[in-house]
Amino acid sequence: MKTTEENWLYTISSRKKLIDFNFKEIWRYRDLLVLFVKRDVITLYKQTILGPLWYFLQPLFTSLIFTLIFNNLADIPTGEGIPNFLFNLAGVTTWNYFKDCLIGTSDTFKKNENIFGKVYFPRVIMPMSVVVSNLLKYAIQLVLFLGFYIYFKSLSGEYNDLMPQFSFLLFPILVVLMAMLGLGLGMIITSMTTKYRDLKFLIQFAVQLLMYGSAVMYPMSYFKEKLPDYYWLIEWNPIAIIVESFRTMVFDNTELNITMLIYASVISSLIFLFGLVIFNRTEKSFIDTI
Repeated sequence: MKTTEENWLYTISSRKKLIDFNFKEIWRYRDLLVLFVKRDVITLYKQTILGPLWYFLQPLFTSLIFTLIFNNLADIPTGEGIPNFLFNLAGVTTWNYFKDCLIGTSDTFKKNENIFGKVYFPRVIMPMSVVVSNLLKYAIQLVLFLGFYIYFKSLSGEYNDLMPQFSFLLFPILVVLMAMLGLGLGMIITSMTTKYRDLKFLIQFAVQLLMYGSAVMYPMSYFKEKLPDYYWLIEWNPIAIIVESFRTMVFDNTELNITMLIYASVISSLIFLFGLVIFNRTEKSFIDTI
């Protein structure tokens, strides 16, 4: 019987659609995705003294430093009835997930060139595994945040009114948006670093600058009050909107801005799709240029 392309079980080809996110093929390689996730989780703090405790220590120390510098020294208000430390922990925890997804996926091609050059599998599985493994870390840090939230709530006094909004039911949407935004930007950066190696030296510095423009350690209303001419820099920053939305959900200090959340959803989706296009185009020939 003559073998035709229709009889083949798998077809490996460099010819792909402009936007190609083959869920069926990714599902077929789900075991490989799980293995990569396990690898990322196990090797992250392997041969360290404190091990997984760094999941807790990093946001704790960062939030404590932000509280001392920005709230105690700079006297930046966090809102009536909101503990300064808890305010910063909410911002740091949310920011960390986005940051870890972005940095973890921004070096996909270079870090995995040996694997990519030896065996075929859907390349997008590699950055996806980073997003999923960081989701576990994010969940652990959310438990830490919940513990402090309950602690401050239990104190008699000014923090008794702490109460999440009903809009907290939309929290899973924020997680998806952070994952899409981090994954999309990461795929764009890793595609560009295959030709322009300088970018990998700039990414850490750029992420630090982005943090200060993402309302992590201050409320957006404070920035608007102090620097109204530059407010647009964070007003249209999707990750700043996500961070502020999370704090609004858990502290019930303002009304959730659904319009800006929809805007952040559109921008995150567009960045993800654009990153996927660039990633798919780069994977065809990156092994020759890396």
